[in-house]
Amino acid sequence: MNIFNMSEIVDLGIEKEKKRRDFYGLVAEKFSGKNMKELFTKLRDWEEEHIKKFTEIRASVKELRETESYEGELNYYMQALLDDKLYNDVSPAKFSANVKTPLDAISYGIGFEKDAIIFFNEIMGYTVDARKDVIKKLIEEEKQHIVYLAALKEKVV
Repeated sequence: MNIFNMSEIVDLGIEKEKKRRDFYGLVAEKFSGKNMKELFTKLRDWEEEHIKKFTEIRASVKELRETESYEGELNYYMQALLDDKLYNDVSPAKFSANVKTPLDAISYGIGFEKDAIIFFNEIMGYTVDARKDVIKKLIEEEKQHIVYLAALKEKVV
């Protein structure tokens, strides 16, 4: 049996939260419409709160180590969840090439939020019980982000 360090996985999740925060900040600056600017500013701020919460979760699992069925099991699985074209292609340098319209930004945002829900659901199985309620709350917040984005998408389309 091999051992993996959960704190390393949580670190990867924090990096994804930072990318989502930065993406939403760029979108808020890119579009002049009040609704778009307010929504993406709010999403940016929510992601910042998630980074803080996830950092607290990381501290709670720092010494937690779990057993894998085979070498690299969790690493391969979580890396597959984390290494997504969506995250690799959206960076400040590539932003203008990828997002041309409000609908583009909304579609990326919905993808980010779905991805976050999958990641949080998966990490829940490897987290101490005391932190599961925090992760459940994060999942509910990500679902609410999807609701906001989907409602905006209907108005834009």
